[in-house]
Amino acid sequence: MLTWEDDVEVHALRRRGWSIAAIARHTGFDRKTVRKYLAGDGQPGVRARPGPDPFDPFVDYVTARLTEDPHLWARTLYDELEELGFGLSYQSLTRNIRARNLRPVCEACRTATGRPNAVIPHAAGDETQWDWLELPDPPALWGWGKTAHLLVGSLSHSGKWRGFLASSEDQPHLVAGLDRVTRGLGGVTRVWRFDRMATVCDPGSGRVTASFAGVAKHYGVSVAICPARRGNRKGVVEKVNHTAAQRWWRTLADDMTVEAAQASLDRFAAVRGDTRLRATADGRSSVAVVAKNEPLAPVPATPYPVIVSETRTASRQALVSYRGNRYSVPPELAAANVVVSHPVGGVFVDIATSSGIVIARHRMAADGLGVMVRDSGHVIALETAAMATAASGRPHRRKERIPPGPAAKAAAAQLLQLKQPSTAEIETSTPSTDSTVVDLSVYERAAQNRTIQ
Repeated sequence: MLTWEDDVEVHALRRRGWSIAAIARHTGFDRKTVRKYLAGDGQPGVRARPGPDPFDPFVDYVTARLTEDPHLWARTLYDELEELGFGLSYQSLTRNIRARNLRPVCEACRTATGRPNAVIPHAAGDETQWDWLELPDPPALWGWGKTAHLLVGSLSHSGKWRGFLASSEDQPHLVAGLDRVTRGLGGVTRVWRFDRMATVCDPGSGRVTASFAGVAKHYGVSVAICPARRGNRKGVVEKVNHTAAQRWWRTLADDMTVEAAQASLDRFAAVRGDTRLRATADGRSSVAVVAKNEPLAPVPATPYPVIVSETRTASRQALVSYRGNRYSVPPELAAANVVVSHPVGGVFVDIATSSGIVIARHRMAADGLGVMVRDSGHVIALETAAMATAASGRPHRRKERIPPGPAAKAAAAQLLQLKQPSTAEIETSTPSTDSTVVDLSVYERAAQNRTIQ
């Protein structure tokens, strides 16, 4: 068998006037092989079989079964072929299926990338597309685990977008993100479009849940749910997700706080996103200019009343870090898990124990200021507890000698006294004197008589 490189070289040498024998000596191939490929009887890269292909008799059955069920496992098909006399290996079956392209494409399960996509017009001020973007490996100081969540909202007509970082995708964080992003976009469109997220609708039927219906009424929008398996219906926000992940999240520093990351995201969306040029009917214009001309309804003065809760761990100074600030708790909760909750847009923040008992309430400071909000009662209690601990004495060294003290010696004396046996026990344990005495002189005389004899 000649490769394509060998076949090209053989034909080039032949065009220079070389004989078949000279070409065979130069390339190291047999003269009959060279002659066959020069005549066009051989196919480069394909080795001719010495006999008939043993897979040919089973091609029709394999084709029929994979046409009936495109998702049929090759292992299951191999079990069926064994009963029909199939003598090749499982690897030969899978290789022939790939090489002969016997498995058809399932049209019902084709991804959106393999389908023709319709151009969907978006009128100005008509639709906002929403989607959650999962971002892996957030900075460790955030305390969010392995995944951060970014709610992205984008105006379908202009492409203007904003985002909201959250530690969870539950409904309270969704509502908080909807309010913040909507205010960042500058207004409310007529329709909000979502995929089938469980916090908005029933994933099976696509019907809006009762809890989210109140949110939609508060902002005066209609809710549109994407059809199942139609990812391109939200193509505008999907492209924004790709941009946010590759151009912003990929370069985020490890030492950046959540509040600093949120400010960085807002700045990126305004500087990089709003300055993009778009083709319009009047020529090329930036996203910011196109979005400014969209007829958006004003955002309600107050956010939708929903309580956002997050779990935090109090420090040894009885302080709880939340949104770039620190709030005090009683010293009994130092280094304990607490639940921080507050209404969206509210003035106060509540801190409760893990069982739900509210033990502190503070006025919320602006996010990211780095201020310390402390209650005077917490300050006095913390200082009292700290001084009581400080007066307890120096800590023990690991190799310090500490013999038993007076209390331990007194306890040991009581144990020894209990251990002494009573009079009855002594009498019981005294051995009896009524034992048989053996006279050894009898044995001595017997031994002497035996010696004399």
